[in-house]
Amino acid sequence: MARNIASYRRVVGEESISQLHRLASQLQGRTVVHVNSTRYGGGVAEILEWLISLMNDLGLQAYWEVMEGTPPFFQATKKIHNGLQGFRVDFTASDIQAYDAAAEENASRLRDKLSGADFVFIHDPQPAALLGSCPGRRGKWIWRCHIDASRPYRPVWRWLEPIVSKYDASVFSMPQFARALPHPQFVIAPSIDPLSDKNRSLPESEVEGVIRRFHLDPGRPILTQISRFDRFKDPVGVIQAFRMLRVNPRPQLALAGGGAADDPEGAAVLEEVRARAEDDPDVHILDLPPDSHRTINALQRASHVIIQKSTREGFGLTVTEGMWKSKPVIGGDAGGIRLQVHDFHTGFLVNSPEGAALRIRYLLQHPRLCTRMGASAHAFVRDNFLLTRHVREYLTLMLSLERGVTDRVDLP
Repeated sequence: MARNIASYRRVVGEESISQLHRLASQLQGRTVVHVNSTRYGGGVAEILEWLISLMNDLGLQAYWEVMEGTPPFFQATKKIHNGLQGFRVDFTASDIQAYDAAAEENASRLRDKLSGADFVFIHDPQPAALLGSCPGRRGKWIWRCHIDASRPYRPVWRWLEPIVSKYDASVFSMPQFARALPHPQFVIAPSIDPLSDKNRSLPESEVEGVIRRFHLDPGRPILTQISRFDRFKDPVGVIQAFRMLRVNPRPQLALAGGGAADDPEGAAVLEEVRARAEDDPDVHILDLPPDSHRTINALQRASHVIIQKSTREGFGLTVTEGMWKSKPVIGGDAGGIRLQVHDFHTGFLVNSPEGAALRIRYLLQHPRLCTRMGASAHAFVRDNFLLTRHVREYLTLMLSLERGVTDRVDLP
C-alpha cells in the first residue's frame, strides 16, 4: 500500500512533517536499495513495507530487494542469527558454503542495481556478503543489524566480523548491541506505522467479530502474545505463567502469530506450543497468515494485558503495537523491550514464568492502574517510536555519510 507522508500530519504534527521535507530536499533523486531476507513475517519486513513508500513520497528513488535461497542457506542463517544472540551453534563449513553460494547467486541477479545505488541498506546477516560480490559499487553501504548482538557466540562473530567491517557504516537498535567496527556506527530504534492496518483505529464491531471468531469470552480478561513461533519469544514460558494464575474470573490466553519465510524452525516450535497447551480451552493457539494485520490489531485492542516474554529480542515491535493501543505490557527483560517497558509506567519487565504470573495477576487485580499505565504506554510510543522519527533518522544518516560528517547535519 502506497503511503503519503502528509497523511501522518494529524498524528505527529506539522513540525515533524516539515522537518522531513527539509531533510529530504537535500537527497532528491538519490537511489536507495534495501535488502533483507523475506517479504513477509517479522518486524523488518513490516518496516520496509512503509519505509520504501515514504522514501519515494519524499523524492528519493527507493527499492526493496529480497534474498533468495535454498533450505541449507536459511538453516545456516538461522544458526548465524542464534549465534549472534549468544547461543552456541554448530556452524560448519557446509553452512558457510551454502551462505557463500547464495550470496553469489543473488549478487548476479542484483549486482547492477546495488552497484549503481547511492545508498544500500543491508538488513541483518543473511544478505551481508553481497557487499563482497559487488566490487564496482559506487555508493555508501550500510549494514543494519536488528539483532541483539551484544554477546555473540564468538566463532560466529569471528566469521561475520570481517564481512561487515567492510561496510561504510552500521546501524544498531540500541547502543548496547553495537560491536567494535572500523566505521561510523548509528543507533536507530525501530518504529511502527500508526496508520497501518495493524495499528489504526478499528470499529468496535470488528473487534467483537474477531473475539467471536476465535471463541474468546468477552466477559473474561484476555491476555495476548503476538509473535512468530520462535523459541526466543518463549511461548512455552507464557503458557507456564498462565497456568500459575489464580484469579477470578479466570482469564484467557491467546498466542497468535505465524512464521517467517526465512525461519525454518517455526513449524516445529508451533507443534511444541500446541503440545504444551494440552487442549486447554482457555489457551488459544492462533496460527495466522502473514496478512492478518487487522486481526492482530483487533486482538490487541480486545486484550487487557499484552505479553511479550522474549528471552532475546532485537526490539519487539509487538510491544510497541500493544502500547500504542493503550495496553500495559508484560515484557521479557531483554534487548529492545527494555527501551519500551518501564516498571509501573508502561508495564513490567520479567525474567521468569513466575515473575510474569505475579505481574499479570497484579494488573488484573488493579484495573485503574492498568488503565493509567496503558495511557502512559500510548503516550510513550507517540513521543518515541512512530515512523516519522525513524524516517528522519535514516535521512540524517544518509546526509551525514554523503557529506562525510558524523557529529551533525546542517540544513540551509
